[in-house]
Amino acid sequence: MSEQIEQARPRERVVVIGAGMVAHRFVEAMRSRDDAGRFDITVLGDEPRPPYDRVALTSYFTGRDPEDLNLGGAELWADPRVTLAKRTEVTDVDRNAKVVTTAKGVRHPYDHLVLATGSYAAVPPVKGNDLQGCFVYRTIDDVAALRGYVEELRAAHPERPVRGAVVGGGLLGLEAAGALQALGAESTVIEFAPRLMPLQVDDGGGQELRRLIENLGVEVRTGTATQRVLAKRGRRVTGMEFADGEKIDVDVVVFATGVRPRDELARAAGLEVGERGGVVVDDRCRTSDESIHAIGEVACIQGRVWGLVAPGYTMAEIAADALLGGESSFPGADTSTKLKLLGVDVASFGDAFATTPGALEVVYSDSVTGSYKKLVVSDDAQTLLGGILVGDASAYAGLRPLVGRRLGADPSSFIVPAGAGEGAASSLELPDDAAVCSCNNVSAGQIRSAVDDGASNLADVKSCTKAGTSCGSCLPIVKKLFESHQEKAGIAVDRSLCEHIPMPRSELFNAIKVAGLATFSEIMERFGTGRGCDICKPTIANILASLGGGHILAGEQSTLQDSNDHVLANLQKDGTYSVVPRIPGGEITPDGLLVIAQVAKDFGLYTKITGGQRIDLFGARIDQLPAIWKRLVDAGFESGHAYGKSLRTVKSCVGQSWCRYGVQDSVRMAIDLELRYRGLRSPHKLKLGVSGCARECAEARGKDAGVIATENGWNLYVGGNGGATPKHAQLLAQDLSDAELITAIDRFFMYYVSTAERLQRTAPWLEELDGGIERLREVIFDDALGLCDDLDAMMTHHVGAYVDEWREVLEDPEKLAQFTGFVNDATDADPDLLYVVEREQVRPATADDRARAAAGELDLVDSERRPVVIAGSTLEVRA
Repeated sequence: MSEQIEQARPRERVVVIGAGMVAHRFVEAMRSRDDAGRFDITVLGDEPRPPYDRVALTSYFTGRDPEDLNLGGAELWADPRVTLAKRTEVTDVDRNAKVVTTAKGVRHPYDHLVLATGSYAAVPPVKGNDLQGCFVYRTIDDVAALRGYVEELRAAHPERPVRGAVVGGGLLGLEAAGALQALGAESTVIEFAPRLMPLQVDDGGGQELRRLIENLGVEVRTGTATQRVLAKRGRRVTGMEFADGEKIDVDVVVFATGVRPRDELARAAGLEVGERGGVVVDDRCRTSDESIHAIGEVACIQGRVWGLVAPGYTMAEIAADALLGGESSFPGADTSTKLKLLGVDVASFGDAFATTPGALEVVYSDSVTGSYKKLVVSDDAQTLLGGILVGDASAYAGLRPLVGRRLGADPSSFIVPAGAGEGAASSLELPDDAAVCSCNNVSAGQIRSAVDDGASNLADVKSCTKAGTSCGSCLPIVKKLFESHQEKAGIAVDRSLCEHIPMPRSELFNAIKVAGLATFSEIMERFGTGRGCDICKPTIANILASLGGGHILAGEQSTLQDSNDHVLANLQKDGTYSVVPRIPGGEITPDGLLVIAQVAKDFGLYTKITGGQRIDLFGARIDQLPAIWKRLVDAGFESGHAYGKSLRTVKSCVGQSWCRYGVQDSVRMAIDLELRYRGLRSPHKLKLGVSGCARECAEARGKDAGVIATENGWNLYVGGNGGATPKHAQLLAQDLSDAELITAIDRFFMYYVSTAERLQRTAPWLEELDGGIERLREVIFDDALGLCDDLDAMMTHHVGAYVDEWREVLEDPEKLAQFTGFVNDATDADPDLLYVVEREQVRPATADDRARAAAGELDLVDSERRPVVIAGSTLEVRA
């Protein structure tokens, strides 16, 4: 009987004004919990599209389709109890009649009203802020208008880059600066505060952030107030003037100075608003009218407006819970953030500014590697209170859940290189109540419960907990928690390469090898689904190359390669390529030097001796690569594989041939090793070093395989690397003969190639190897797995099958046809390539160089190294 009464009861009408991220979360929460079907929900949004991920707006500039930003699936809006009205502006809320009216006069009665109107971009009262060329950075329409305007300017003025300025150096401002760079425009960030991101980082972090961003070509002006935007002709932006009277030339101005709550409807309806704006709500998100809730950036809760998505999502869940009869309340907001701005990692969490009485700060700063790390701890240095990470934020996922908890170790060990920061993240001994995903308020216990309830992969965990579905910064810790708990429960961990390949790279490698497959199509038909992606395609290409599957540009293989492998050269910042011939052991004859010098001179290339004892030639157009390599190959040079996940170099000292301290011939050994392993494709690049004595001039212990001479032979070290997180190689064996050394390296490399995961270098591979270096010794020297014959055979096949990749290209007209600059013209120089002659060599011209050239202050040359003159909008070659 009660069931019949429930069915007969009319459904309550919920109207949501606003169709952003928070509104979307509210509707999802309502539909997932409204099992009785009590509510009909109408969402009124003024944008022409469904809710989308506003956090990912900048990806719109890198070719991503706007529809890719849409949140959730279409099934939510296909629900008969949910109605989404797009392009609908609400103009009036009648609280007495409980009706909202749209600009078109359509009336929507409600039983419950939810205000999710969000905020609008604040534009400072700067004279000229409405000129043509002034933009804000808030919606897809905003960024689409910005892109269109910049592209229009580029077409009108091809002789110089578009000059852009961003007013505001916070999160949004740096996002906007990145967007301008993605459009090929110059970018200047103007911040009134004395540092960038003043709400997230301190002075030290701000200084390092500024240095990193300026190194990426963005000009930064802090402590600067914008006075007005200038226009000389009509209403188009031409410049800016600052409070100190200085002026700069700009074409585009983006205002990113914060947001303001869109509370005008609430004000007109007589709802209580905060002193600084926002609809005042209690901890259950109820306004002064009990029939109306407010959530997200329009709500003023606990005395403030929160401009982050995580508190908005929390409010959405609380409002839904309230309508469904729950008693949950707002617990406060986690303001932790982790972002990648212009490719620079920035993270801030907890009490980042040490406002807690007695708080201590532990700081590690390294401007050489571009890293700033600070932890804030209690006065006894035992409890983590917060922190700031700039440049290297890899420790964020492990540290943020520890806020408010005892560290159990020296705080400095969590932030110094190769310290416990990574260990804290990987040990995963987090208590169940530790917050893991701040965006969606997901704890470590909820991740573990998801596994207990049957979640079999990371996608299942994300689906049932929402962890990692917003900003994504928590995904590393979520993944490790998930896998760790699966292992403890005796469940096999899903380590699929991607959604198309249901196995890790190591398994796929052996599956392809055993099955004898040689093409991507065969592999996908046998082991995968779909058409592949940018993860599995280059991984399969790499595996096929490791197994000797033919030339990487042959047939179907060509379409699988990454950008550098695709043209057998390294792409440079101006769109040209580098040419790196192999110079085994750094040893080269005078005749060889003359050939390289003449090629560089004839093609106008920049030359540099590298840290790997080679000579790099920079500035080659794609159509010039075959001609350059023809000259080099004819002179006996071959590809140095600087573009591939393969052997790069074998660095050596001069050894006993010349050095009075040398005890073995390190040059000969380095040459032998380089000629043996040249072209060996692997999960990541490989570097070797050979030192002729213990003085270690070749820095062998910083290499994937390092060889150091002794009086009795050679010591072999493995699993080292340089880079941002350097690792010392570990001693594998001592006093090896030449033959023993080569056999050991053969087996080490082939075991690594066969078992490592995608893009995993030898150092982390060895760290994850069960049993570590001792187990590796057992496999290589004791044949503990019975694999040594197989590993030896694999290397023998590689050595015997090696053919220089560039020589094969030059001998194959079909492969040569891929090296053209333009579809309709393979010979003309690219007019966008301009250079400055500096120290008797050329370098790419910067935007400032081009502007100085246009003013007659600097001479430039084109890609043919001919002097050019920039006159107005034209580029002229001097006679």
